[in-house]
Amino acid sequence: MKKLFLSLLLVFATTFSVKTQAQEILDPVQWTFSINDLNENEFELVATATIEPSYHIYSTKMPDLAPLPTVFSFEATEYYEPVGEGYDLTQVPLFHDDIFEVDYYQFSGTASFGQKFKKLKEGSFPLVGELNYQACKDGMCVSLTEDVDLTYGDPAVLSAADAADEGVGGHAKSNIWAMILEAILWGFAALLTPCVFPMIPMTVSFFMHGEGESKAQGRFKAFMYFLFIVLLYTLPIALIIIITWLVGGNSVTADIFNWLATHWLPNIIFFLVFMVFAASFFGAFEITLGSNMVNKSDSKQNTKNLGGIFFMALTLVLVSFACTGPIVGTVLIKSTSGEFWAPIVTMFAFAVAFALPFALFAFFPNLLQRLPKSGGWLNSVKVVLGFIEVALGFKFLSVADQTYHWGLLDREVYLGIWIVCFTLLGLYLLGKLRFKGEKEVKELGVFRLILIIIDFTFVVYMIPGMWGAPLKALSGYLPPKQTLDFDLNRIIEENSEKVIEYVDAKFANMTVSSQEQASTIAGDANFLCEEPKYADLFHLAHNLKGYFDYNQALSCAKAQGKPIFIDFTGHGCVNCREMEANVWSDPRVKDMLRNDFILCALYVDDKASLPKEEWYTSSYDGKEKKTIGRKNADFQIAKFGTNAQPYYCLMDHNGNLLMKPRAYDLDKDAFVNFLKEGLQHFQEGTFYQHVLD
Repeated sequence: MKKLFLSLLLVFATTFSVKTQAQEILDPVQWTFSINDLNENEFELVATATIEPSYHIYSTKMPDLAPLPTVFSFEATEYYEPVGEGYDLTQVPLFHDDIFEVDYYQFSGTASFGQKFKKLKEGSFPLVGELNYQACKDGMCVSLTEDVDLTYGDPAVLSAADAADEGVGGHAKSNIWAMILEAILWGFAALLTPCVFPMIPMTVSFFMHGEGESKAQGRFKAFMYFLFIVLLYTLPIALIIIITWLVGGNSVTADIFNWLATHWLPNIIFFLVFMVFAASFFGAFEITLGSNMVNKSDSKQNTKNLGGIFFMALTLVLVSFACTGPIVGTVLIKSTSGEFWAPIVTMFAFAVAFALPFALFAFFPNLLQRLPKSGGWLNSVKVVLGFIEVALGFKFLSVADQTYHWGLLDREVYLGIWIVCFTLLGLYLLGKLRFKGEKEVKELGVFRLILIIIDFTFVVYMIPGMWGAPLKALSGYLPPKQTLDFDLNRIIEENSEKVIEYVDAKFANMTVSSQEQASTIAGDANFLCEEPKYADLFHLAHNLKGYFDYNQALSCAKAQGKPIFIDFTGHGCVNCREMEANVWSDPRVKDMLRNDFILCALYVDDKASLPKEEWYTSSYDGKEKKTIGRKNADFQIAKFGTNAQPYYCLMDHNGNLLMKPRAYDLDKDAFVNFLKEGLQHFQEGTFYQHVLD
């Protein structure tokens, strides 16, 4: 084990000292600008792009379901006003995209674009605006902005490099310290996720076995636990980034984390690990750190039990990936846009913040050992933790069940297990349930009574969930509400007054013209243009109606004249369920989603196979996509450059973003404003150009 530890340290040092010969191009396109007079009243801005080899950019006019166009953004001033939109000056053959089955123009090497202006005043004046474009290489795309700051009346040839030197434009550089701070905050936040939180009692119980240890030995073990967690998070990430960055194929990393978070095999393993620990807590057997080195000399005491500590750290890291995988995946995606070291540094910061509380919990049991052991209270703590482990362990089985549509753990079954589990916990605390070797509980202390009250209150809180109560506090842990076989709220909603009146009218032979019927149906919140594909596999929260295929949603949005609300989600996405339970449930949000948008939920982790005729090879990673989840994940990464969920996008009929996409944020008012502003932009025909931040 000592050799393993030294090897890990060596690899860690090598990772941060390696000198790669490849150099990622931070600015794949260099721009020069010039101004030409067209006549007395009009002039033209010409933007010429020098594009690095293997990169390409796109036309000013792009079809639906295509990459982002090159767009000039100028506001009218007292000196000039833009005339129409930008246009291509370079002529190239049409390019055919096999994935989205569309034709468009893309440029390599050099390309020129123009924007016409009307001159409102004579003389010299500043011409200030932006050029927004998307540069792509081997399926990896990044959206960029070039500032334009010229003076009409001068020779007016200014390169982007000169502008950057003068402080006038250039690409905004990432603030590494802001990224590190964000990573630290995510590290602490990850402790509250349902995948990670149950590992805290595991850690406490696991490090309770330290009889006869010195204070220094306890501290050493806690430090090694901390170090192993940091190394296990950082080293594989660093190696993966380096290898994929050098070899290519960045989507391999996304596939790995998606597999770990959603595939049945790791989730079943995680479930079994939790059940094994629970059985140990109940007294079936004892899990110890191992004592094969107990009799070794004092000089080697500090190295004993490293194997057990490493196993605990590895278990924690693997289990936590089910919740932290999307966070890690988002960080990794940044490595594809030239930020080679940033993901490694930020992952190290994330790992330190994530591991630090566990190191403290590892210290804590050593202090517990020095407290008086009266009444077997320590064993009671382990039994309580055992019940908690059983309940939380079913989360992993639930993820596999939803992803593969096994139908084993619908919401009422899952809730039934939890209700029984916490009821038994309450009976144990009352002394009505005892394990072998435990003494009878003859009297209750104040603290134990408080725990009993909390436990049974929790049980009472869960019971209405069997018939459709939202249980918002548990939204991240439970299967979706749509899996309930008997949802009282849904039954009431489906039998609303509007439906009853419609049925009464039919029975009363009240006739309505076909045009009026069409108008009534078109205004109905539940009206859809056609039967949604995959409706037997997926459902939207709160009985909302929508699609699970982007092309269907786009067609319906065009037919109804509405914008599209895209929800990139997943069966194993804890934050998605919390957003649905706490934000989508707001009457304002629910009303807008129901009436003002065409909803489209795209599950990125679903394992259901696509029909063979719909299989395709991705232009992003060159791999064949055969499942619904892989198709949707490929669309999200190729179009938006991220694989994190939830991810909400508002789009028009041509695939243009109306607003900056939103991620996990429980601020209801902000979400309402997001929807309102997106709807306003749709009505005004204005778009959000900066897709990648």
